[in-house]
Amino acid sequence: MIRIMNSSDTPREEILSRTLPTARVEGAVADIIAEVRRDGDAALYRLTERFDKAKLTSLLVTPEEIAEARAAVSPELIRVLERAAENIRRFHEQQKRTGFILAEEEGVVLGQRVIPVDRAGLYVPGGTAAYPSTVLMDAIPARVAGVREVVMVTPPNAEGRVAPAILAAASVAGIDRIFKLGGAQAIAALAYGTESVPRVDKIVGPGNAYVAEAKKQVFGAVSIDMIAGPSEILIVADGKSNPRVLAADLLSQAEHDREASAVLLTDDATLGEAVSLELERQIPALSRADIARASIDKNGKIIVVPSIEEAIDLSNELAPEHLELCVDAPFDYLPLVRHAGSVFLGRHCPEALGDYLAGPNHTLPTGGTARFSSPLSVDDFVKKMQYSYYTKEALSRVSADVALFATAEGLTAHAASATVRGEEGV
Repeated sequence: MIRIMNSSDTPREEILSRTLPTARVEGAVADIIAEVRRDGDAALYRLTERFDKAKLTSLLVTPEEIAEARAAVSPELIRVLERAAENIRRFHEQQKRTGFILAEEEGVVLGQRVIPVDRAGLYVPGGTAAYPSTVLMDAIPARVAGVREVVMVTPPNAEGRVAPAILAAASVAGIDRIFKLGGAQAIAALAYGTESVPRVDKIVGPGNAYVAEAKKQVFGAVSIDMIAGPSEILIVADGKSNPRVLAADLLSQAEHDREASAVLLTDDATLGEAVSLELERQIPALSRADIARASIDKNGKIIVVPSIEEAIDLSNELAPEHLELCVDAPFDYLPLVRHAGSVFLGRHCPEALGDYLAGPNHTLPTGGTARFSSPLSVDDFVKKMQYSYYTKEALSRVSADVALFATAEGLTAHAASATVRGEEGV
């Protein structure tokens, strides 16, 4: 059963505590990465058979497999995938940046270009559940950014096949190449390349502890989006809220993972008790009841606070992945929110809207990293390059200052490079 506590008589550290994964996989992941770097495709075949029980003859998903998968899913799902894709595309189009040029001083041109990475790699989980939504959320911002090639990896089942819904979503999103690869070995292949898998510039997408650790270890050889942890939802609700609705929303994240975190902050103790009872009523009916039960019992909390304002203060300290504001006039409270991955406003905006259809990205910072990190966006797939141009006359106006600065740092070659062009005969 979920814990209920009062903020006035509970230690702050207990209120703010969150259970973090304790699995130690660094050594195993380092061994997998080394094996892939050493043996390339041969290692990928071995590791896929070892971990996924699939004996593959090819890593690449064929066009025929994609066509079969698209035909296997219902037309209704294709319609929803296409509608979601359009919403995601429209939202992320607003994130596109352009460069700039400064030419305010005679003979000087300064500027910045915004350039997409050449190749992006997407990791799509396929373990305890298949997530076609992740395909759309990761691929479409890359496409909007102008990435030349988008490569996807996702683990196969024991028969060597990928979930049809994932391949259908990849078709809708316009993925260029798909490989039947999962786990740390998939991340290593994207980071360093093999005979079949191209090396990418950026790896994005969530995964298990092995995937997260592999992304951490290959960072530097390749860019990554973030180190994703277990799912989180934090709901701020007043006494007018419906306990049945709040319980359903808490369970929408609890069913993801036994380590997921579901927290309710409310200024109404009676509401908190009612939500606790609703959780007990709803959990047994879930398809993943055992997972939701473990999450609620281990990491779930209902915290009674004096006011909604204090609830938001606590939320800012926790910096949750998903934040719901189930209150009247939620836009009045939005300016108080400083740290959250994605915010869902009002009584009719469940977090599941963000997971699937609304348009904002669902690849979000977890574990409190929303204090300094952002949702996946078009910005993740571009880089900035700056440039400068000076005429001879423009350089002559500042060369002495450059040389003075350089000399102060003890770098006489720097100083000379600024002044040599003004010397006679040069």
